[in-house]
Amino acid sequence: MYNSIKRPKMIEQKCAICEKNNYSVLYKANFDIKGIDEKIFSARRLPDRIHYRIVKCRFCGLIYSNPILNYGKIEKLYKKSNVDYGEHTDNLRKTYGHYLQLLENFDVSKNNILEIGCGNGFFLEEAKRQGYKKIFGIEPGEESVKTARLDIRKQITIDIFRPNIFKANFFNVICCFQTLDHIPEPNSLIAECYRVLKKDGLVLFYNHDIGALTNKILKDRSPIIDIEHTYLYDQHTMVKIFVKHGFKIRAIGNAFNIHNIRHWTKMAPLPLSLKSMMLKLLNKTRFGKFSVKLSAGNLFLIAQK
Repeated sequence: MYNSIKRPKMIEQKCAICEKNNYSVLYKANFDIKGIDEKIFSARRLPDRIHYRIVKCRFCGLIYSNPILNYGKIEKLYKKSNVDYGEHTDNLRKTYGHYLQLLENFDVSKNNILEIGCGNGFFLEEAKRQGYKKIFGIEPGEESVKTARLDIRKQITIDIFRPNIFKANFFNVICCFQTLDHIPEPNSLIAECYRVLKKDGLVLFYNHDIGALTNKILKDRSPIIDIEHTYLYDQHTMVKIFVKHGFKIRAIGNAFNIHNIRHWTKMAPLPLSLKSMMLKLLNKTRFGKFSVKLSAGNLFLIAQK
């Protein structure tokens, strides 16, 4: 009998920089499309090495997933997901707060700041602490926003960052942490950043670096080769896509992370059985709570309108 079960539709992607579809295949897809749910699109889950087919543009070297779930399906999954940073919040605040302070080297104006993909708003708390007068966030996960501090929650729009939500030429600073890799239409996001940013305004992006030595060594065993990531950038392709939209690059480089030893163990490319055993031991000791600063395959970019 004919099986009429509906499966999520897959769509063909093209290079976001060249806007062509001439690629070589790096890694084949390795998931069952019927098993995709919002849990797979929730931050801080245990890496499961599920990914789309991963390809590399023959013209500019951009690495991306192709094909992927249709944009509507991805949006629904993120809206149902829950970004729960839990014990990592303080370390993430320190990490992202450090890079926010770098903007002071470029005569930043601290009037209006927006964070794209703000989760429960912990970074917006840090921005407020650093003297930003008016804070704004946008986050699709309603459950995440519910856990934000009340004064912060009032400033968060529950939605995907899309055209015409915010006024043109309004923000002095736009920040985006570990989110650009997840965006299936990065040109739309970057163009909208440019539109809503004031002249001489700054953007701060922090995301995975596919060109980092650790990721080159690990290849498809790297935790960033993941079904959530539709595009994966290195410093070269980050510069190219922002310059494409009229931005002037002010700084780009390797970025560090601060995490406790439990989290570093969780993200390590170890056999699942060994990792589970090590995590159980770390959960029983104080050692697992110690924080360590490492450069673990991320980058930051500061650009100006």
